[in-house]
Amino acid sequence: MTRPRILQIGKLLPATEQALAAQYDVHLLAGEADPKAYLAREGANFVGVATSAGVGIDGATIAALPNLKVISSFGVGFDKVDVAAARARGIPVGYTPDVLNDCVADTAFGLVIDAGRRFTDSDRYLRRGDWLKGPYPLATRISGKKLGIVGLGRIGRVIARRASGFDMEVRYHNRRPVEGVEGYEATLEGLARWADFLIVAAAGGAESRHLISREILAALGPKGFLVNIARGTVVDEEALIEALENKTIAGAGLDVYEDEPRVPARLIACQNAVLLPHLASGTHETRQAMGDLVMENLRSFFATGQVAVAVP
Repeated sequence: MTRPRILQIGKLLPATEQALAAQYDVHLLAGEADPKAYLAREGANFVGVATSAGVGIDGATIAALPNLKVISSFGVGFDKVDVAAARARGIPVGYTPDVLNDCVADTAFGLVIDAGRRFTDSDRYLRRGDWLKGPYPLATRISGKKLGIVGLGRIGRVIARRASGFDMEVRYHNRRPVEGVEGYEATLEGLARWADFLIVAAAGGAESRHLISREILAALGPKGFLVNIARGTVVDEEALIEALENKTIAGAGLDVYEDEPRVPARLIACQNAVLLPHLASGTHETRQAMGDLVMENLRSFFATGQVAVAVP
């Protein structure tokens, strides 16, 4: 029996690549010197695509695959997947939400604690020998503070649960209130003005680009902290750098950036920012679960015609 041909766009976890190769006839597009020419020759032979949130798949590539039936993406974000082009052809798009909620929420809270208490900066202080010259400056208490969440989706709700362990008051801003959840702020500016810590957990894409603007940062104010575990494009990075440099906000904790993996030198120079290399879901357990769901989405489609977890 002929195995379905799967086009893999970009590298995936070794374990996921091994699982794909064991069940399907897989070809890595990134290994081609001229991907466009390859697709022009071979594109009609592929019925499935395996990709990731960081790489995605654009409309031109979808168009170059006339017999494409399914897309399975490793990750919770789908702003780099041309979902509209896929839907126009009736192609289901699978992704991997929920299995990474806990680790991403843990990372968000780690950034809240580190940005406020300045653990990473104080670690550098000790290692430089500065403790010998005097005590480290006082930092900001976390417990009992006001936490604003931008985007109370799957991950945002887990972050809110984490906050309860720190006796924090939680409010959130969405396009509309979440049924049965108290603490809705009708405007993002109002939420920023209220919050001590503002966590960005909103989806990426054109609609949310620079949602955290210069005006929102001004509302957050000189005692407020910004944490972003969503997408770098949701924050106006230039405005954020200026706010950090001028100390018009107290600090930031960032896991994502506008042009990953390139991080502006000015942002790196900001000692009031904690910077992580996009590792929020980066644990063995979570990445394995994400890879398993990539496989399950493909298995389900070829068995039933539907992916297990489809992009909404």
